[in-house]
Amino acid sequence: MKQVKLEIELSRLKDTNRKKVSLEQYSTPSTIAAKMLYYAHSEDRIRDKVVADFGSGNGIFAIGASLLGAKKVYAVEKDQSAIDVAKENSKAVGCEVEFIHSDIRDFKVHVDTVIMNPPFGSQRRDADIPFIEKALEFSKDFYILLNYKAGDFLERIIEGKGEISWDEVVEIPLVHSYDFHRKDVKTIRARMTRVKVW
Repeated sequence: MKQVKLEIELSRLKDTNRKKVSLEQYSTPSTIAAKMLYYAHSEDRIRDKVVADFGSGNGIFAIGASLLGAKKVYAVEKDQSAIDVAKENSKAVGCEVEFIHSDIRDFKVHVDTVIMNPPFGSQRRDADIPFIEKALEFSKDFYILLNYKAGDFLERIIEGKGEISWDEVVEIPLVHSYDFHRKDVKTIRARMTRVKVW
């Protein structure tokens, strides 16, 4: 499947409609998700691999990995309402995904690749750290969408455990989702990063 086809398929997924600000739930745009997934695919990190989507939300990374030929896909999410939407999405596109309703700290399955868009830590400082630590412990490689300013922060966490092999700045349109949002759409800078785990 070509990247543009993947993006089209992912753009059809239903979004979660009851976002929780405490979990910093923001949707990953299909353009960004397809780009990140396809990069991982081009590095031979998805096809015939065991892949996990940490903090899976509507399941966009999990479903994308399945569409790209992953052998097994786990979608880990603590919000049951998000899992319900992700299950609908998975069924609609005919993907096989194992959904795990769990805090990320309780996930204990070794996988080849993790792809994730964890909380940026805007509402709760260091909210992304458990996701990164879990990926370091249970994966061989992980791809992560992070706040633009988090590069040095990530390098400190992975020191002695892995190395950054890809880092690209992207702009993400955040659609008005919470009462404190003042604009219909706000564009933020973020970075897509691959970490090779040692």
